Amino acid sequence: QVQLVESGGGLVQAGGSLRLSCAASGCTFSNFAMGWFRQSLGKERDVVAAISRNGGMTYYVDFVKGRFTISRDNAKNTVYLQMKSLKPEDTAVYYCAAASPGPYGLRKAPNEYADWGQGTQVTVSS
Repeated sequence: QVQLVESGGGLVQAGGSLRLSCAASGCTFSNFAMGWFRQSLGKERDVVAAISRNGGMTYYVDFVKGRFTISRDNAKNTVYLQMKSLKPEDTAVYYCAAASPGPYGLRKAPNEYADWGQGTQVTVSS
């Protein structure tokens, strides 16, 4: 089982930036596609960005394209989400997740992920 710990959330003004980190342990990190999801009150958990095992492929949901960047450092067992130009509607709990084993590529649906972090709160004030 993969253990995941997110950090880097907090309170930021609209237009500001944050970088989320997710440290993995208990696994060979480079074997796992990774994703960032978010969930706000009363809504489902949705994918924000995803990255392949070696970082060669990335995916972004439309409303974060050009503002968020997902990256990974397999030597450090860490995946990152750089967020800029933050908006109040970005307010949510952000989760990182490790995908279930499978072929090389991206995973976009929550049910394609086997292990989840505890989440980190991001609050964007207007």
